[in-house]
This record gives sequence, structure tokens and C-alpha cells, in this order.
Amino acid sequence: MKYLYQQLLAFGGLILLILLTLGVSFTQFTRKTLEDNNYKALLGYAQSMEKNNLSLSRDIRFEGMSSNEIFQFAIGVTESSLNQQDVSFVFIDKDRRVQYPEQSGKVNKHLVSDAQWKALKDGQQQKETSSKNVMGNNQTTSYAMVPFFTDGAFFGVLLVSQPAMNVETSVNLIVTDLFKAFIIASILAIIVSYFFAMRQVRRINRMRSATKEVAAGNFDVVVPNRNRDEFDDLANDFNQMTVSLKESQEEIERQEERRKQFMADASHEMRTPLTTINGLLEGMQYNAIPENQKAKAITLMQNETSRLIRLVNENLDYEKIRTNQISIILQTFNATEAVATLVAQLKPKAEASGNHLILQTSEPINVYADYDRFVQIMVNLVQNAIQFTKDGTITVAIKKLEQATKITITDTGIGMTEEQVKNIWDRYYKADPSRKNTKYGESGLGLSIVEELVRLHKGTIEVTSKLDKGTTFTIVFPDKPNE
Repeated sequence: MKYLYQQLLAFGGLILLILLTLGVSFTQFTRKTLEDNNYKALLGYAQSMEKNNLSLSRDIRFEGMSSNEIFQFAIGVTESSLNQQDVSFVFIDKDRRVQYPEQSGKVNKHLVSDAQWKALKDGQQQKETSSKNVMGNNQTTSYAMVPFFTDGAFFGVLLVSQPAMNVETSVNLIVTDLFKAFIIASILAIIVSYFFAMRQVRRINRMRSATKEVAAGNFDVVVPNRNRDEFDDLANDFNQMTVSLKESQEEIERQEERRKQFMADASHEMRTPLTTINGLLEGMQYNAIPENQKAKAITLMQNETSRLIRLVNENLDYEKIRTNQISIILQTFNATEAVATLVAQLKPKAEASGNHLILQTSEPINVYADYDRFVQIMVNLVQNAIQFTKDGTITVAIKKLEQATKITITDTGIGMTEEQVKNIWDRYYKADPSRKNTKYGESGLGLSIVEELVRLHKGTIEVTSKLDKGTTFTIVFPDKPNE
């Protein structure tokens, strides 16, 4: 079923159900009110008859009549005065015999039940609306049953009756009017329901159109959002999704561009050492290399082979780290000692570029990390500092924080712009592409690997840099919990 029809059925059905409930309730309330008013009127007639009886009892013209005769005469007078309103009186004496109008025999038990008679003898008035046969009248009639007492003794019961046509007529008129109102309200309900349903359907269709645009690759589509209801919340989520998809698409395109650049660079990097190795092998094969140059040629081939191995290993390491295919074994060890060993190993490379590599910390400071990955992080960062520094100073400092260990690597190299700082963690990015032929840093993966390794340690790494002033990397390794 279409959403439009579902909404029409829901809105229209609810409105019609409410109208029907209100109509039935109002009709029943009106019927009860009219019946109560009619009963009060019948009691008023009985009271009028009682007043007439008292008045006639005091009239000297009726001194020779018995109280029972005066009572029946009073009934007749009152009934005559109410003749135009179809009010009838029936008097039943204490022996349940009809005394007025003149009639012999006991009263029909269907007219006054045993339970009602008992209640009347106890002085309780009774009321009823039914189709009992009274005075040959089979129409629906309202009754008021009023007990009378003489000198405290039960004297009889006066039944005051009136056809209930006025109640039925009034109720029928109300029902007719309510039915007309129900028809009009139903039509209005359908129109209003259609209006609201169409409004919701238009919003859904707008969302569908936007979804098709996104499926077609257009991530610039924006769904209007007024922050009023759940549809607007959905629109807001949709807009956030398109923004994320657009950013993801841009990142994919950027990574693809860098991948292409990397493949071009890697092809170039691989072609050069492979060509060198192949040329040297051919020279040795045909004895084109003098004996005194063969050792140098073998060393050159070894260097070129190591360069290829580094290039392949960096890509493999990055993929393993990125896909969580490596495991780290965290332990507490002396960071000062590990970094001091590293500094001693890399000093020759630093001095080859005219740099001074200095470890500022001498006291033992522990760090909680995987030893091999910790060394890998330090090697990448120190070699990166050496690569971009010429005739400068590279300092490494270790400091113990309250719940962590901080390591700072500062150089006085070429530095970076804000845009370069923003992109250095991206795969294949090179702050200075002209330095791709050095002995390290060929792939542009070093800092990406560092960032992933720090993440695996649940640590943080930050970089600050100024162009032509130098760069500082700050790594924080959290301590072992509850240490």
C-alpha cells in the first residue's frame, strides 16, 4: 500500500473514530438528560396532585366524601388539567389493586414488579421508561412511581405516566443532526488527511530524489531541514551522510592520485637500482669490469638491493599495520638506553649530512611499549629529521610525565608550511619530493607507519613546524594501567 493511502487511512480513521465516539457519547448523554428532566416533570405532576388533594380535603363542599374518594377526585382533576400533555395517572392501593381509573383486580405484576413494590413500601420513589401496557397504550412510556402514606401507614402508589415520544423525538433530531455533522466532518477529515499525507509524501519523495542523486555520484545535494520533526532529523542525518561521502570520495581521489604518483615513483625507484644491478651483472658476466673494481660493484649491488627491500618492506608494513595484521607486545623498558643505542647507530648518517645528533636525556626513563615497534618509530622520525636537515642539529629528549612518557625530536631543518604539516600523515605524501633518491624515505610511507604504530600504542603524536626554522615531533606513550 502506498504511503499516501496509509496516511489517509490513519488520519481519516482516527478522526472518524473520534467523531463517532463523541457522537454516541453525546447522544447517550442527551437521552439520559431528557429522561431525567421528564422524570422530574412527572414528579412535579404528582406533587401537584398531592396539593390538589390537600386543597380539596379542606374544601367544605367535599365534607361528605371519604378521603379515598377525595383522593381519586383530586387525581381526576389533576389529570384533566394535564390532558393536553398526555399525562395519565394510575393509583394502586396498599393491596395492589387499581383504584384509579376504576378497575377491579390486582395490578399487573409487569407494571410494578415485586422488587419495585417493596421499595415503594419503604418510601423510595421509582422511575422507568418502557413499553408496558398501561390504559391500552403500547407506546414507549415514562413512569414515575410515588408512594403515599397516611398517618405513617402505607396508603398506596401513584403512577404518573407520559408517552416518551418527546424524548425519542428529541434524540432522533439530535441523531439526525449528528449524522449530518458526521458526514460533513468525514469529508473535511478526508480533505485534511489528504493535505497532511501529501505533505509527508512530498518530503519523502524529496528524500528519494536526493538519494538517487547521491547514487548517481552527486554528493553536493542538500535536503531542506527546518528542525521541526523526525523527517527533519532524517534530512539532517542525510546531509551529514552526503558531506561524509563527499569527503570520503575526495579522500579516495586524493589517495588514488597519490597511489598513481607512488606507482610512478616506485617504478622509477625500482628501475634505477634494477638497471644498475643488471648492468653490473652483465659487466661481470662478460668480464667488462676490472678486477680492482669488482668489490666496489658488489657493494653497489648490495646497496641497491637493500634499497629495493626497504621499499617493499615499507609497503608491506603499512598494509599490515593498517589492517591490524600485526600484534604488539607491550612491556616496560628503559627508553633512554634504547634511544641512546639508536642515536649511536644513526650518528654516521647524521654526520654525513653535516648534522649533530644529540640525546639530551641521560637519566634512565622507562616507557611502556613494544620494543621493536618503539625502535621503528624512533628510527623513522630521526631519519626523517636527518633527511630534511643540512648542517644543523637534531636533538632527542625524553621526559617522564605523570601517567605517560614523552619523547621530543627536534631538528633545525627546512621546516614545513601549514599545508604540508596537515598532509604529512597521508600515505605516499612527500613534503619535499626532490629528496626521493636518498637512502631512506623513498616511498613517503614513513610517517604514515609512525602514526599507525603510535595509534596501536594508544598514544598521541603531534608536530609543529616553521618553514626554514625546523620541525618538532612530540610522541606520548601512556603508562601501563595501574602502574
